[in-house]
Amino acid sequence: MNKQRIVTITSVTKEAPGITTLRFHDEIKVKPGQFYMVWLPRVDEVPMSVSYTSVEKGITVKEVGEATRALGKLKIRDQIGIRGPYGNGYRIPKGTVLVAGGGTGMASLLPAVEAIGDPGRVDVLIGAKTAGEVLLLDRARKASREVHVSTDDGSMGRKGTVVDMVQEHLEMKHYDMVLGCGPERMLSALLKACDEKSVKCQLSLERYMKCGAGLCGSCVIDGIRVCREGPVFSSAELRKMKEFGSSKRDECGCSVKL
Repeated sequence: MNKQRIVTITSVTKEAPGITTLRFHDEIKVKPGQFYMVWLPRVDEVPMSVSYTSVEKGITVKEVGEATRALGKLKIRDQIGIRGPYGNGYRIPKGTVLVAGGGTGMASLLPAVEAIGDPGRVDVLIGAKTAGEVLLLDRARKASREVHVSTDDGSMGRKGTVVDMVQEHLEMKHYDMVLGCGPERMLSALLKACDEKSVKCQLSLERYMKCGAGLCGSCVIDGIRVCREGPVFSSAELRKMKEFGSSKRDECGCSVKL
Protein backbone atom coordinates (compact mmCIF):
# COMPACT_ATOMS: atom_id res chain seq x y z
CA MET A 1 0.00 0.00 0.00
CA ASN A 2 2.91 2.36 0.69
CA LYS A 3 4.36 1.82 -2.78
CA GLN A 4 3.48 4.62 -5.11
CA ARG A 5 1.82 3.71 -8.40
CA ILE A 6 1.08 5.88 -11.42
CA VAL A 7 -2.51 6.07 -12.69
CA THR A 8 -3.99 7.75 -15.75
CA ILE A 9 -6.98 10.09 -15.55
CA THR A 10 -9.91 8.56 -17.47
CA SER A 11 -12.57 11.21 -16.83
CA VAL A 12 -12.82 14.75 -15.46
CA THR A 13 -16.12 16.10 -14.07
CA LYS A 14 -16.58 19.71 -12.97
CA GLU A 15 -18.91 19.32 -10.00
CA ALA A 16 -19.01 23.03 -9.09
CA PRO A 17 -16.79 26.10 -9.50
CA GLY A 18 -13.39 25.06 -8.19
CA ILE A 19 -14.49 21.47 -7.43
CA THR A 20 -13.54 18.61 -9.76
CA THR A 21 -13.88 14.82 -9.71
CA LEU A 22 -11.03 12.84 -11.28
CA ARG A 23 -11.56 9.16 -12.14
CA PHE A 24 -8.83 6.59 -12.80
CA HIS A 25 -8.36 2.81 -12.89
CA ASP A 26 -6.94 1.14 -9.78
CA GLU A 27 -7.66 -2.49 -8.84
CA ILE A 28 -6.60 -2.27 -5.17
CA LYS A 29 -9.69 -2.50 -2.97
CA VAL A 30 -10.74 0.64 -1.10
CA LYS A 31 -13.20 0.81 1.80
CA PRO A 32 -15.60 3.77 2.09
CA GLY A 33 -13.95 6.51 4.11
CA GLN A 34 -10.35 5.64 3.28
CA PHE A 35 -8.01 8.05 1.48
CA TYR A 36 -5.09 8.19 -0.94
CA MET A 37 -1.92 10.24 -0.77
CA VAL A 38 -1.98 11.88 -4.22
CA TRP A 39 1.28 13.06 -5.79
CA LEU A 40 1.83 15.61 -8.53
CA PRO A 41 5.42 15.78 -9.80
CA ARG A 42 7.14 19.07 -8.98
CA VAL A 43 4.10 20.22 -6.98
CA ASP A 44 3.24 18.30 -3.79
CA GLU A 45 1.64 15.20 -2.28
CA VAL A 46 -1.71 15.63 -0.53
CA PRO A 47 -4.33 13.38 1.15
CA MET A 48 -7.60 12.96 -0.75
CA SER A 49 -10.72 11.01 0.28
CA VAL A 50 -11.77 8.35 -2.22
CA SER A 51 -15.14 9.41 -3.63
CA TYR A 52 -15.59 6.36 -5.91
CA THR A 53 -14.49 2.94 -4.67
CA SER A 54 -15.21 0.65 -7.63
CA VAL A 55 -12.34 -0.45 -9.89
CA GLU A 56 -12.72 2.95 -11.55
CA LYS A 57 -11.72 4.98 -8.49
CA GLY A 58 -12.25 8.69 -8.00
CA ILE A 59 -11.25 11.70 -5.92
CA THR A 60 -13.24 14.92 -5.63
CA VAL A 61 -10.95 17.94 -5.31
CA LYS A 62 -11.74 21.42 -3.99
CA GLU A 63 -9.15 23.98 -5.06
CA VAL A 64 -7.74 25.57 -1.91
CA GLY A 65 -3.95 25.49 -2.39
CA GLU A 66 -1.20 24.93 -4.94
CA ALA A 67 -1.62 21.13 -5.12
CA THR A 68 -5.41 21.12 -5.32
CA ARG A 69 -5.39 23.89 -7.94
CA ALA A 70 -2.98 21.79 -9.99
CA LEU A 71 -5.25 18.74 -9.62
CA GLY A 72 -8.21 20.81 -10.76
CA LYS A 73 -6.39 21.62 -14.04
CA LEU A 74 -5.72 17.99 -14.99
CA LYS A 75 -7.20 16.54 -18.16
CA ILE A 76 -8.03 13.08 -19.47
CA ARG A 77 -4.82 11.04 -20.08
CA ASP A 78 -2.83 13.10 -17.57
CA GLN A 79 -1.11 11.03 -14.86
CA ILE A 80 -0.82 11.26 -11.08
CA GLY A 81 0.87 9.14 -8.42
CA ILE A 82 -1.14 7.55 -5.61
CA ARG A 83 -0.27 5.72 -2.40
CA GLY A 84 -2.73 3.84 -0.27
CA PRO A 85 -5.52 3.44 0.49
CA TYR A 86 -4.86 4.49 4.05
CA GLY A 87 -6.81 4.72 7.29
CA ASN A 88 -9.91 3.17 8.79
CA GLY A 89 -13.15 3.96 7.00
CA TYR A 90 -16.80 3.78 7.97
CA ARG A 91 -18.13 0.62 9.57
CA ILE A 92 -21.21 0.00 7.44
CA PRO A 93 -24.12 0.14 9.92
CA LYS A 94 -27.29 -1.85 10.20
CA GLY A 95 -30.69 -0.26 10.79
CA THR A 96 -31.70 3.25 9.77
CA VAL A 97 -28.93 5.73 8.96
CA LEU A 98 -28.79 9.52 8.79
CA VAL A 99 -25.93 10.91 6.67
CA ALA A 100 -24.77 14.53 7.07
CA GLY A 101 -22.20 16.08 4.74
CA GLY A 102 -20.84 19.62 4.85
CA GLY A 103 -18.79 21.15 2.04
CA THR A 104 -16.89 18.42 0.21
CA GLY A 105 -17.74 15.90 2.95
CA MET A 106 -20.24 14.17 0.68
CA ALA A 107 -17.33 12.88 -1.41
CA SER A 108 -16.23 10.74 1.55
CA LEU A 109 -19.76 9.76 2.61
CA LEU A 110 -21.39 8.63 -0.63
CA PRO A 111 -19.36 5.42 -1.02
CA ALA A 112 -20.63 4.45 2.46
CA VAL A 113 -24.21 5.30 1.48
CA GLU A 114 -23.90 3.13 -1.62
CA ALA A 115 -22.27 0.30 0.36
CA ILE A 116 -25.32 0.15 2.65
CA GLY A 117 -27.15 -1.05 -0.44
CA ASP A 118 -30.68 -0.22 0.71
CA PRO A 119 -31.90 3.29 -0.16
CA GLY A 120 -34.98 2.72 1.98
CA ARG A 121 -33.06 2.99 5.24
CA VAL A 122 -30.83 5.99 4.49
CA ASP A 123 -31.62 9.72 4.63
CA VAL A 124 -29.03 12.21 3.37
CA LEU A 125 -28.56 15.82 4.45
CA ILE A 126 -26.25 18.05 2.41
CA GLY A 127 -24.96 21.41 3.60
CA ALA A 128 -23.09 24.03 1.56
CA LYS A 129 -22.35 27.75 1.56
CA THR A 130 -24.37 28.38 -1.60
CA ALA A 131 -26.31 26.50 -4.30
CA GLY A 132 -23.29 26.35 -6.58
CA GLU A 133 -21.36 24.29 -4.00
CA VAL A 134 -23.99 21.59 -3.38
CA LEU A 135 -22.17 18.40 -4.38
CA LEU A 136 -23.21 15.04 -5.83
CA LEU A 137 -26.93 15.64 -5.33
CA ASP A 138 -28.18 13.29 -8.06
CA ARG A 139 -25.91 10.51 -6.86
CA ALA A 140 -27.19 10.94 -3.30
CA ARG A 141 -30.81 10.76 -4.50
CA LYS A 142 -30.19 7.44 -6.23
CA ALA A 143 -28.69 5.84 -3.11
CA SER A 144 -31.07 7.10 -0.39
CA ARG A 145 -34.71 7.37 0.65
CA GLU A 146 -34.73 11.15 0.78
CA VAL A 147 -32.27 14.03 0.41
CA HIS A 148 -32.50 17.48 1.99
CA VAL A 149 -30.27 20.47 1.28
CA SER A 150 -29.36 23.53 3.33
CA THR A 151 -27.27 26.50 2.25
CA ASP A 152 -25.82 29.31 4.33
CA ASP A 153 -27.34 31.94 2.04
CA GLY A 154 -30.65 30.16 1.38
CA SER A 155 -30.00 29.93 -2.37
CA MET A 156 -30.96 26.23 -2.39
CA GLY A 157 -33.06 24.21 0.01
CA ARG A 158 -33.53 25.71 3.45
CA LYS A 159 -31.40 28.52 4.85
CA GLY A 160 -29.21 27.34 7.68
CA THR A 161 -26.69 24.66 8.50
CA VAL A 162 -26.68 20.93 8.00
CA VAL A 163 -26.51 20.49 11.80
CA ASP A 164 -29.83 22.36 12.08
CA MET A 165 -31.35 19.75 9.76
CA VAL A 166 -29.77 16.90 11.73
CA GLN A 167 -31.34 18.17 14.95
CA GLU A 168 -34.77 18.35 13.29
CA HIS A 169 -34.49 14.85 11.82
CA LEU A 170 -33.38 13.36 15.13
CA GLU A 171 -36.50 14.91 16.68
CA MET A 172 -38.81 13.54 13.98
CA LYS A 173 -37.42 10.05 13.31
CA HIS A 174 -35.49 7.22 14.91
CA TYR A 175 -32.01 6.53 13.55
CA ASP A 176 -29.62 3.80 14.59
CA MET A 177 -26.53 5.61 13.32
CA VAL A 178 -25.38 8.99 12.00
CA LEU A 179 -22.50 9.27 9.54
CA GLY A 180 -20.87 12.67 9.10
CA CYS A 181 -18.04 14.43 7.28
CA GLY A 182 -17.25 18.11 6.95
CA PRO A 183 -15.48 20.99 8.70
CA GLU A 184 -14.46 20.08 12.24
CA ARG A 185 -16.59 22.75 13.90
CA MET A 186 -19.59 21.25 12.13
CA LEU A 187 -18.60 17.77 13.29
CA SER A 188 -18.21 18.95 16.88
CA ALA A 189 -21.76 20.34 16.80
CA LEU A 190 -22.95 17.15 15.12
CA LEU A 191 -21.48 14.99 17.89
CA LYS A 192 -23.23 17.14 20.50
CA ALA A 193 -26.56 16.82 18.67
CA CYS A 194 -26.20 13.04 18.50
CA ASP A 195 -25.23 12.77 22.16
CA GLU A 196 -28.29 14.77 23.18
CA LYS A 197 -30.49 12.16 21.49
CA SER A 198 -28.30 9.17 22.50
CA VAL A 199 -27.65 8.28 18.85
CA LYS A 200 -24.31 6.75 17.90
CA CYS A 201 -22.31 8.38 15.14
CA GLN A 202 -19.20 7.91 13.01
CA LEU A 203 -17.43 11.08 11.90
CA SER A 204 -14.58 11.51 9.42
CA LEU A 205 -11.94 14.04 10.50
CA GLU A 206 -9.67 16.11 8.28
CA ARG A 207 -6.24 16.96 9.68
CA TYR A 208 -2.96 18.16 8.17
CA MET A 209 -1.12 15.06 6.86
CA LYS A 210 2.38 14.73 5.44
CA CYS A 211 2.97 10.99 5.18
CA GLY A 212 -0.41 9.25 5.51
CA ALA A 213 1.28 6.25 7.09
CA GLY A 214 1.43 7.25 10.75
CA LEU A 215 5.11 8.24 10.84
CA CYS A 216 5.28 12.03 10.86
CA GLY A 217 2.78 12.81 13.62
CA SER A 218 1.45 15.93 11.91
CA CYS A 219 -2.17 14.71 12.09
CA VAL A 220 -2.08 13.68 15.77
CA ILE A 221 -5.03 14.64 17.96
CA ASP A 222 -4.65 13.85 21.67
CA GLY A 223 -1.92 11.36 20.76
CA ILE A 224 -4.09 9.57 18.19
CA ARG A 225 -2.97 9.48 14.56
CA VAL A 226 -5.88 10.48 12.34
CA CYS A 227 -4.25 8.88 9.28
CA ARG A 228 -3.90 5.47 10.97
CA GLU A 229 -6.52 5.17 13.70
CA GLY A 230 -8.93 7.34 11.69
CA PRO A 231 -9.91 9.29 9.73
CA VAL A 232 -13.30 7.86 10.77
CA PHE A 233 -13.93 7.75 14.52
CA SER A 234 -16.89 6.60 16.59
CA SER A 235 -18.73 8.92 18.97
CA ALA A 236 -17.22 7.03 21.91
CA GLU A 237 -13.71 7.71 20.58
CA LEU A 238 -14.42 11.37 19.80
CA ARG A 239 -15.73 12.12 23.29
CA LYS A 240 -12.29 11.30 24.69
CA MET A 241 -10.50 13.81 22.42
CA LYS A 242 -10.02 17.13 24.20
CA GLU A 243 -8.59 18.76 21.05
CA PHE A 244 -11.53 17.72 18.88
CA GLY A 245 -13.44 20.80 17.75
CA SER A 246 -11.08 23.23 19.48
CA SER A 247 -7.55 23.01 18.02
CA LYS A 248 -5.45 21.43 15.28
CA ARG A 249 -1.82 21.29 14.16
CA ASP A 250 -0.47 23.40 11.31
CA GLU A 251 2.20 22.42 8.75
CA CYS A 252 4.91 23.17 11.33
CA GLY A 253 3.31 20.93 13.94
CA CYS A 254 2.18 23.84 16.16
CA SER A 255 -1.19 23.68 17.85
CA VAL A 256 -3.59 26.38 16.59
CA LYS A 257 -7.21 27.16 17.41
CA LEU A 258 -9.86 26.11 14.93
